[in-house]
Amino acid sequence: MGEKKSARQKPPRKPAKAKSVQEAAKAPRFDGRTFLMSVGSGRSSAALKVKEVVFRQGDAADAVYYIEAGKIQITVVSEQGKEGVIAMLAPGEFFGEGCIAGQPFRMASATTTAKSTIVRIEKAAMIRVLHEQPAMSEMFMTFLLSRNIQIEADLVDQLFNSSERRLARLLLLLANFGKEGKLESIIPTINQDILAAKIGTTRSRINFFMNKFRKLGFIEYNGGLKVHTSLLNVIVHD
Repeated sequence: MGEKKSARQKPPRKPAKAKSVQEAAKAPRFDGRTFLMSVGSGRSSAALKVKEVVFRQGDAADAVYYIEAGKIQITVVSEQGKEGVIAMLAPGEFFGEGCIAGQPFRMASATTTAKSTIVRIEKAAMIRVLHEQPAMSEMFMTFLLSRNIQIEADLVDQLFNSSERRLARLLLLLANFGKEGKLESIIPTINQDILAAKIGTTRSRINFFMNKFRKLGFIEYNGGLKVHTSLLNVIVHD
């Protein structure tokens, strides 16, 4: 009898990693202008200055918001007074959509981090357009699914990646990575405390990594923070 062939051993699984910034950039784009035009009555627009509060944690959840221009930071405060940054949003994104699912009060606060134009859509108006216009409902669902993918990627990032890699990924996302060879301003002045709260580390560690990235030529300070695509090396190489 011939000897039995030894069973092939499967290579050990590597820890899951967050989706690459390139993959995230391929997510379907939401046509906000078409959607907003379909809402009709029940929506209003406001121009806000830097650090203006859109809503506070604990406020009644009675509307959905859309960012036409500017940037929004979503934060939550614990009973002990500790604040955490859970999202940093850009133009083309919704926030406050929890009210559609029956959320009675805001679970977090929303504040502008740049001059912004924000559209407020009353809960009843939002629900009406989603029920009456299937195409708009599908469009909004696509946006929510893309948001969910991003949240899952952020969670995997927190679980498996080092704070250095998490910072590199966040900077690339803030710089809208995906436009090859182009450096984009993130914000004129970037608060390292916010970055620390977002990725779950200390301000001193953020300062250390930012200086390291600058010395390696991955980022530069020139009237604002600029991010080179070479920063991607921090993510793709262990």
